[in-house]
Amino acid sequence: MPEVILGIDPGSRYTGYAVLSEEKGTLIALRCDVLKMDHMENHSDRLKYIFDQVSGIIKSNNPTSCAVETPIYGVDPQAMLKLGRAQAAAILAIKQCGLSAHEYFPKVVKKAITGNGNASKEQVAFMLNKMVKLPDEKLKNDATDALAVAWCHYMKGKSFPGSAPKKTHQNNKKSDWADFVAQNPDRIKGL
Repeated sequence: MPEVILGIDPGSRYTGYAVLSEEKGTLIALRCDVLKMDHMENHSDRLKYIFDQVSGIIKSNNPTSCAVETPIYGVDPQAMLKLGRAQAAAILAIKQCGLSAHEYFPKVVKKAITGNGNASKEQVAFMLNKMVKLPDEKLKNDATDALAVAWCHYMKGKSFPGSAPKKTHQNNKKSDWADFVAQNPDRIKGL
């Protein structure tokens, strides 16, 4: 049975999704699209729409796993709250369908694809075009982001055969500092 991964880039007005499959060693984007909710005024209606649509996508594509991008920044606290709710609606749909939701930070996704956690959307799209058989039509940014999340999850699974991936947080400076101290004991002065 081929591996099928649903990737989701949650948003309160546009939620990207992509279904990635591996067939005979080739990665194929089976579906890449965007759930559009910009015409809906009520935020709770948008959340229900995300839940219903993600549930339907899961039922029609039978993914073996699901990956969701974790929103981590925003200028407006209200916008971040809405993004978090959109992510929660998608995760709840995934869990309601009996699957696990694996979360990835944007920088982790970009680094997995391009080797650079600060890569542009264009760089990510360029690399995905080289590594995945894409639909003929041009992908919207949110759909490309969702495909990137699915691809990252696929690669993380391949990187850690037989074991769970190490959980890291992109802003976790403690491990970076601990590594620095371990590698440079001569640079540490007593208090």
